[in-house]
Amino acid sequence: MNTVNTGIGHRSSHHPARALTRSHMPGSYEISLARYTDGRTVRIPSDYGPEQKLSGFHPEYRNIVDYIVRITHRIWETDNRNVAYIGECYAPDSIVFDDYGLQSGNQKIIDDTHHTTSAFPDIVLDAEEVIWAGDDQVGFHTSHLTRITGTNSGPSRYGPPTGRTVDFVVIANCVSLGNDIFLEHVLYNTSAMLIQIGLDPWKEAERLVSDPPKGWPRNDRVWNELRSATSPETPISQAEPVDGFDPDMFARQVHDSAWNGDIGTAEQAYAKDFGFEGTSLRMFKGTDSYRSYVSELRSAFPDLTMTVDEVYWMGNDQDGWLISTRWSAEGIHSGGTAYGKPTGAPCQIWGITQWRVENGLIQQEWQLFNEFDLMMQIARNRDDRD
Repeated sequence: MNTVNTGIGHRSSHHPARALTRSHMPGSYEISLARYTDGRTVRIPSDYGPEQKLSGFHPEYRNIVDYIVRITHRIWETDNRNVAYIGECYAPDSIVFDDYGLQSGNQKIIDDTHHTTSAFPDIVLDAEEVIWAGDDQVGFHTSHLTRITGTNSGPSRYGPPTGRTVDFVVIANCVSLGNDIFLEHVLYNTSAMLIQIGLDPWKEAERLVSDPPKGWPRNDRVWNELRSATSPETPISQAEPVDGFDPDMFARQVHDSAWNGDIGTAEQAYAKDFGFEGTSLRMFKGTDSYRSYVSELRSAFPDLTMTVDEVYWMGNDQDGWLISTRWSAEGIHSGGTAYGKPTGAPCQIWGITQWRVENGLIQQEWQLFNEFDLMMQIARNRDDRD
């Protein structure tokens, strides 16, 4: 295995990340966020939950859920904030695909975190779900749904403080080995943050096109790497077919039906009054609202083609399922009103969806995609841009 020179010794490089198989999916909720908090309002329990084999991880962590929740709390929150700890739990050669593109190395993550904590000194990142799969040999894959709250009382790359508060969700899909997160796909829901601090996302998109953040725009190589990282060569449902409910097949069929033109078929997979929370503060209930949401986006990109890049899950038929799906899509901005006058811009869209499924029906969906980056892609092609 390759090593990385950190300046303070050598740490193993875990790249490339390995794809998961069906055997890596936990069949129970023994190790889960619900079990971790045990129904209590306390965010960090004193017992840290059941013990799990974590070879190479720091011995203070009891299981992968404990690791994800406590490193987040340790890095971000005011009572014991230690941003430098990122250097201990992100690999020196870590790769992060975010809203803007590709970010490399743990120092970049440290710098970005300092920026955010300066803009929101009272920031809180509260775990709402952790879907995990894998082990300490192939790597732990974790889909961490976090609610961010805080007050914009410091300056940021978006301007002076506005004094407004924020409350929105973020999803980070990470792969970790030996106490190192070395691969991450994260959607910060930047458009939601901008709206809540009182800024116009379109104006910010137009401004940043002329002075873009690091990593933007992503090139074809980065786009292909974003999509293919951790993707199995053959979908699990095809390589390892099973009888009965198959979360991999379910996720692929629903996403394909909903976003590639057959929303009616997809609706059959949803409970009639299911709840949805998504990008740019979208919140609604029910399949009628979901149909409108999908139609709005597809009308802006009539040729939209979505592919599912990775699915992993936990659960069983009796207790229900938690499913994480990472997906990507391409389309031409040639119609609709959702993103203004059609520009003909070729656009890249990627997202992460979490589902809670019971009795074969989706009861709750959390879905984020790179909407602010999408606005920037469109703004770059506007004829009336200064």
